[in-house]
Amino acid sequence: MIQKQPVPLPSIEQDAQCVVAVLAGGLGFQKRLRSMGVREGKKLRIVAKHPFAGPLVVEVDGRKITIGRGMASKIAVEPEA
Repeated sequence: MIQKQPVPLPSIEQDAQCVVAVLAGGLGFQKRLRSMGVREGKKLRIVAKHPFAGPLVVEVDGRKITIGRGMASKIAVEPEA
C-alpha cells in the first residue's frame, strides 16, 4: 500500500475531499481549530477558494467554516482517493 504524503490545505483543489493529518501550529492555534471541529482524522471538503490569497471555505460535519490562508497553510491534509 502506498502511503499518502500530507500536503498543505490550500494546495487541495476546490470541491475535493481530504482528511486532516496534522495541525502544525501552537496550542492556541490548535485549540481554536478544534473548537471549530477541525481536528486530526476529520474529513474536510473545500467549498470555495477565494482569489488573491483570500480565505478558504471548508465544510466539516455539515458546517461551513471560513479559514484564512495563513491558518490553512498550517493544516496538513491527505487527499481522499
